[in-house]
Amino acid sequence: MSNNTAISSDLYLSNYQKETRNTGNSNLGKDEFLKILITQLQNQDPLKPMEDKEFIAQMATFSSLEQMTNLNKTMENFILSQTSNEMLKYSEMIGKKVEWRDIGATTGEDGKPTIETGSGVVKSIKMKDGMIVLELDNGKEVMSYAVTKIVDAEAKPVPNPEKSESENTPESKL
Repeated sequence: MSNNTAISSDLYLSNYQKETRNTGNSNLGKDEFLKILITQLQNQDPLKPMEDKEFIAQMATFSSLEQMTNLNKTMENFILSQTSNEMLKYSEMIGKKVEWRDIGATTGEDGKPTIETGSGVVKSIKMKDGMIVLELDNGKEVMSYAVTKIVDAEAKPVPNPEKSESENTPESKL
């Protein structure tokens, strides 16, 4: 009677330890976790196999790790697309006159923060520290959240519909 339960020598753990990698990264990725799990399954005692509960727990951990990795990649792509969309959205403000109001970092004599206001025509936009900054024609840089009003710099006043047509004509203003 022959014994066919011998383990092939190519499955020994010592064969997998020949390569050493120094990556400097102490975080386990899904590939490293899967390698550890496979090695553990290959080297378990056949008379005392891993309990089902432990195996299921490890597989659940692996599944969670993979889903978190996928979610992280999706979020990175989403953030990049949102940044691009913001730049495109704010590019429509170039050439427009904006009024802005910003609470300063300094405080006045009464101990309250100073409020700075101003206006100018938007010449360009840029991204700075993840925020959109408007560069105005007067050299001022204004954060996009500080803008309180946007007006087309070349817009002509719209006639008041409540006035009669004769009041809106240039002759009526003489």
